[in-house]
Amino acid sequence: MANSKNNPIDHHALRLSADTLRALANPLRLRIIAMLLEQPSICVQNIYSELGVEQSIASQHLRILRQARLVYTTRKGKFVYYLLDEERLKKAGAIAGQLAALVGKPKP
Repeated sequence: MANSKNNPIDHHALRLSADTLRALANPLRLRIIAMLLEQPSICVQNIYSELGVEQSIASQHLRILRQARLVYTTRKGKFVYYLLDEERLKKAGAIAGQLAALVGKPKP
């Protein structure tokens, strides 16, 4: 019931955004996103190397980002590359902005 007077937010979109924001609620995952904003695709080995963490830790955080569909992978030979789903990130930001605007409205 999006865009009605009593319910101006699409709840499905809000749920997707909540899942996205939950996935982003970690400094290491935000660093991964920042890396992917700078480079269109990054080999998984470069991600954990640049972050300075063990491969298993980077993999756990990348899994969370994949589950939130913020990143996706492609394989080139024996290497796995991560890419950012910028459209998904933009949609989550738009919904978060709508929610912030609602919270900031004065009460009648």
